[in-house]
Amino acid sequence: MKNVSIFRCLIFLLFCFFSLTVKSQRNKVKLNKEFVKTPFSNLTIKSPNFSSAKNFNIIDYGAVPNDKEKNSEAIKNAINEASLVGGNVIIPKGEWYTKKIHLKSNVNLHVSEEATLLFSPDPNDYLPAVFTTWEGLECYNYSPLIYAFDAQNVAITGKGTIKADNSEWSKWFSRPPAHMESIKLLYNWAQERVPVEQRNMVNGNSNLRPQFIQFNRCKNVLIEDINIRNSPFWTVHLYLSKNVVVRRIDVNAHGHNNDGIDPEMSQNILIENCVFDQGDDAIAIKSGRNPEGWRLKKPSKNIVIRNCLVKDGHQLVAIGSELSGGIENIYIENCKVSDTNTKLMHLLFIKTNERMGGYVKNVYFQNVQANTISQGILGIDTDVLYQWRKLVPTVVRKLTPITDVFLTDVRASSAKFVVKINGNDELPVKNIWMKNITLEKSAEERVQIKNVKNFKLENSFENL
Repeated sequence: MKNVSIFRCLIFLLFCFFSLTVKSQRNKVKLNKEFVKTPFSNLTIKSPNFSSAKNFNIIDYGAVPNDKEKNSEAIKNAINEASLVGGNVIIPKGEWYTKKIHLKSNVNLHVSEEATLLFSPDPNDYLPAVFTTWEGLECYNYSPLIYAFDAQNVAITGKGTIKADNSEWSKWFSRPPAHMESIKLLYNWAQERVPVEQRNMVNGNSNLRPQFIQFNRCKNVLIEDINIRNSPFWTVHLYLSKNVVVRRIDVNAHGHNNDGIDPEMSQNILIENCVFDQGDDAIAIKSGRNPEGWRLKKPSKNIVIRNCLVKDGHQLVAIGSELSGGIENIYIENCKVSDTNTKLMHLLFIKTNERMGGYVKNVYFQNVQANTISQGILGIDTDVLYQWRKLVPTVVRKLTPITDVFLTDVRASSAKFVVKINGNDELPVKNIWMKNITLEKSAEERVQIKNVKNFKLENSFENL
């Protein structure tokens, strides 16, 4: 019996030693700290630093160009090993055909210069379903092409390209009756508080396209230098995540609903020096739809967007319409819209409706330049429902307070108006301040506001 006890003690000590060793190895992923000054506070945003981490080349795990089965398995195995010690999963020069990629903590997916990760168009390659979202409603759906859930110290870097083959996804761009009935069902499930695990949207006819990249419930995230081409749906989705740096990425995605970046119920975000050329909004800040945002109670907060270029897209920055969890402390500065942008509607567009609730406050927008805008510099609309207006009735009515929006030093050559605000008569928009706004030519009355309290337009000019 004595020998058995000694043996058990030795096993226990070995287990403790192994656990401490792994923990120590994991701590080798260092954290950078970005100190960002804003009008509302000084932020410290953490992101992982893999510069001294071990490399794991997918070729060493059996990757072969144009073989998606071998490549997927090689990437998966490399990620598993890298996560144990903190490491870079290296995608080398060449084109690598693959299925879904699921990242783990302490892993940097590094796509080398002249390397391309080409993602399969087969929806079956993104099964089994994962815990994700569709337009602000949580559900189980096809996996995002690159997906991380509840991970920390995780990154996508490199000067290479990640590309979606949209040949199948594009067939899903339309909204046929079966699709509409499916999202109606999901909406009602959320209203009825049906557990997310029971909201399976992979049923043959829902056709809910996955996001390209989703960081879901993650912290300490870096996305840097990567080129993104095409996307089935939203391009970069930051969901319920904290401490995220997105730097020098180049997005070109002109499919349906191809927003560039969607921070949703996420906090401490820095987006800088990025290029957006996409079919929808460049950056769309969200915080859940209706009861989802009310249930999770996590506002999108402390988001800085600076030094970005929008080559094409609907809005430079959109806020909403999914904003039921609230949105606050947003700082946009030193951004530019290309002269060739033919679709731009607004520079800043805040949108909600009588079902959203939530709130919007403390939005700062400065030093922004554009050429032609089809609508105006600032738009605020409290009655935006899109397809939902006729699809489902209002179940719970909650208005959205919108307060403290500040625009300074903004210039555009032509637009319909400088500002158009459609506030709610029961809950007017409050405290909108615009200063040094230059619009060279307007097609309509430059200030069109309804149900607004404390609006100021100072030192602004229009050359007719």
